Amino acid sequence: MSDTPHQAHIIVIGNEKGGTGKSTIAMHLAVKLLNEGFSVATMDFDGRQSSLTKYVQNRKNFCAANGLHLGIPEHYVVKPAADYARIPEDLNRIHDLILDIRGRYDAIIIDTPGSKNYLFEAAHQYADTLITPMTDSLVDMGALADIDFADARVKAPGHYADFVWETKKQLAARGKSFLNWIVCGNKISATRSRNKEFIFEQLEKIGKLYGFRFCPGLKDRVIYRELFLEGLTVLDMNLPGLNRRMTTSHLAAKMEIKNLAEFICP
Repeated sequence: MSDTPHQAHIIVIGNEKGGTGKSTIAMHLAVKLLNEGFSVATMDFDGRQSSLTKYVQNRKNFCAANGLHLGIPEHYVVKPAADYARIPEDLNRIHDLILDIRGRYDAIIIDTPGSKNYLFEAAHQYADTLITPMTDSLVDMGALADIDFADARVKAPGHYADFVWETKKQLAARGKSFLNWIVCGNKISATRSRNKEFIFEQLEKIGKLYGFRFCPGLKDRVIYRELFLEGLTVLDMNLPGLNRRMTTSHLAAKMEIKNLAEFICP
C-alpha cells in the first residue's frame, strides 16, 4: 500500500473567451463521475457570472421540490477580491482552500472566468487536466493559433496557447512535468460543413504543435440549454422519478459526455 496521501485529480475548464459552454461541460463531467461512484467537488472561479453556481443551485432546488436524491457535487464559490491590494492575500486563501479539500475528494472540477484575470490564471496553476471547450468558429480558433487561411499554415500560437505554454513551464518548475491538455469541441454544428471540417483538421494539426489532444466533443443541442433551468444533465434523463422521455438526441448527447469523460485518460 502506498504511503502517498490521496489527492483529487483537478480538472480545470478554461478558455480565454466566454460563451463556449464551460459550465455545461463542468456540470456534466461532475454528474458523470458522481454516477460512477467518485466523490466530486466543483469550484466556480467565475464569481461574477456564476453560471456553474446557478447550475448547482438549480439542481438542489429541483431535487428539493420533487423529492429526488440526485448526485450533487460539493460546491465552492471563489469570488474576486474587491480590492486589488488584497489579491496576494486572496491567492493564499485559494491555495489553502484547495490544499484543504484536495484530500477529501476523488476529483475537483474548476470552472473559470471567460476573460483573463488573476482567478483565471490561478485556476490553471492547479490543473492536472485542462479542458478547453471551443465552438467550430474561426474566431474561437484564433485563441489557439494565428493561421494563414490562404495556405492553411500556422504562423504563430494564439494568446491562449501562449498562456498555457507559460503555465506548463511554471508547473514544470514546481515538479509537474505533464499537463493533460484537451481541446474539446462544444456547441458544434450538427450539419456537415467545409468550415467545420477545416477547423477540425486544423485543431488536429495545431494539437501536435502545441501539446493538446483534440476531442470532437459536444454538438449544439437545445437539450443542454433546457436542462440548465432544472439543474439536470442528459445523464439524468432515464432515472426513476423523472418521467422524462428519452429521444435519440438525448442518447447521442449521453454518448458525447461518455466519450469526453473517457478521453480524459491519456
